[in-house]
Amino acid sequence: MKDWKRKQTPLDAALARAHLVDEGLEDELASLSEDAAARRALEWLVDRDLLSWCVPADHGGADTGGLAAGDEVSVRAVAKLRAALAEKSGMLDVMFVMQGLGSYSLARGGSDELKRDVLPAVASGELLAAFGLTEPGAGSSLGEVACRADQSANGAWVLDGHKTFISNAGICDFYTVLARTSGEPGGREGGEGLTMFFVPADAPGVSVERFRVMAPHPIGEVHFDGVPVEDALRLGEVGDGLALALGTLARFRTTVAAAACGFARRALVESIEHLKRRRQFGKPLAANQGLRFDIAEMETQLVAAELLVERAAKRLDAGEEATRDVARAKLFATEAAGWIVDRCVQHHGGLGVKVGEVPERLYRDVRALRIYEGTSEVQKLILAKALFTEGPTRQA
Repeated sequence: MKDWKRKQTPLDAALARAHLVDEGLEDELASLSEDAAARRALEWLVDRDLLSWCVPADHGGADTGGLAAGDEVSVRAVAKLRAALAEKSGMLDVMFVMQGLGSYSLARGGSDELKRDVLPAVASGELLAAFGLTEPGAGSSLGEVACRADQSANGAWVLDGHKTFISNAGICDFYTVLARTSGEPGGREGGEGLTMFFVPADAPGVSVERFRVMAPHPIGEVHFDGVPVEDALRLGEVGDGLALALGTLARFRTTVAAAACGFARRALVESIEHLKRRRQFGKPLAANQGLRFDIAEMETQLVAAELLVERAAKRLDAGEEATRDVARAKLFATEAAGWIVDRCVQHHGGLGVKVGEVPERLYRDVRALRIYEGTSEVQKLILAKALFTEGPTRQA
């Protein structure tokens, strides 16, 4: 008789490892300094060979089992892993995805030699990556990027300017940096003169100013003061930097939605357990009809978000046009997760806002997802533009 049991895929095995969080790891990470927690999270990810999923298989990354081409990162794989990791720890999630965000431009635009030297070390966790995009005057509008790279007579570049809200600032080994090589900042035309560079973190003239955000992790401003960059470290052609940057965001934006689903799933589980356990007026809170309605709506929104993420990720891996799918997933999943986590806090009452409790941590972890890699408002603009020019999508 033929065995109809489904064969375990490489992603199945990776997800199994991702779900095996050590008892006490979450509390341990919360008790450490930002840098120490980041290093401990990285160690955990390395031990389970999860970072390799952020690098294409052709360059030392994981075998996706056919989910994506060998020179691509599988969005479905990264999304599922981010959801699993976010459900356990925000620090695990951010240390995982930064390896992909910080190295993807290199995978798409670096020289063969640079790829060979760097990407396998990113996959193994030997090298830490960071993505240098945002500036004080350039967030959603990358045409406003003012950080400059000027080419000298010998062909090398000199980088001047600074970036802000750079995760892994101060602990990474390199930055992939979007800089202006021609033209002036401003509007759509400002994006035509941008180029991406690989910049070692220890290069002369690189300095970091750290600051703190709601969900603690290494982050800060990175200053470039006359930083020398060899032309061999240029990523892609001169002037193609915006395309590389947008390509990176397009590849990883759906996984932000997946991380939101991970945080939301943890919040749902925490609410269910608390409402079953906590008694008021002689009966468990779970007997209250209003709270039961909350749980039903939380789960419905979560599953809807997960389906949108799956649809977008599958289309991206297949190489299909997925702009609207990605925008929908990012918008709906992050907004829904914010509401789900907020309800979890409300269900826990005073414990929900007590520092160190899971609902309070989730509340801080989930908030930034509606902002970074394209705000909710930007996703609405993308969708509205498509709706007014192409009309509503018709489902097959």
